[in-house]
Amino acid sequence: MPEPLNVGSLGPSAFARLMAGVTEKQQQGIGPGPIDDQPTPDEPGHPEYHRRRRAEWALKRWETATPPRYRRADATHPDIQAWADDVATNPDTAGSLLLTGTTGTGKTYQAYGALRRIAAAGPRVYEIRATTAADMYGLLRPKGSERGTEEELKRLVRVPLLVLDDLGSAKASEWTEEVTYRLINERYNACRPTLYTSNLPARAEGAPDLTSALGERIVSRLSEDTRVVAMTGTDRRRRGAA
Repeated sequence: MPEPLNVGSLGPSAFARLMAGVTEKQQQGIGPGPIDDQPTPDEPGHPEYHRRRRAEWALKRWETATPPRYRRADATHPDIQAWADDVATNPDTAGSLLLTGTTGTGKTYQAYGALRRIAAAGPRVYEIRATTAADMYGLLRPKGSERGTEEELKRLVRVPLLVLDDLGSAKASEWTEEVTYRLINERYNACRPTLYTSNLPARAEGAPDLTSALGERIVSRLSEDTRVVAMTGTDRRRRGAA
């Protein structure tokens, strides 16, 4: 290995010739190239690094909020996947999603799968709540919660991402219609995405549907910014027990 040059041992003329050569090479474009000091995807500072960290946190949050039965849930329907991707990138314009179908067609499974897909994308915000319509009405009834009806309703309205399972399954009354309208209307006005599931179709001729169960003004709100995916097939629960 050559010994390093001792610049201090050069005379004035030799040092001048050396520097002139360096300057000439620089002018000719010969010399050290640009230094790539940008972080890699595995280093802090790179967008992908921080997306992965957000995804890890969100997936842990998803697992905590998901019942054990659905912790392997996966959104396999392309329309559900597309909605989940839209929520992950721009929740303010994604709108809501309604999964309809008879009992056992996989609506709840797909719903938790959608929540998982959103978490895996590493969104900027991942705050979720999942409940059934029956549990929601029980919570919102007088003395159903220590916080009180108004406070609990505000919490449901404000959560960035809500899953409301079995919409339309409760016995209809003026009170259930009013509570459901307030929830859906306020989330609609705030552009907060909601994932609904229901055994009833949105509209059906001569058969029970969400309009008859919830009222026209609620379904009108849903119809404007809610994608509807009809789940079909036989009852998976019975099929698995056979």
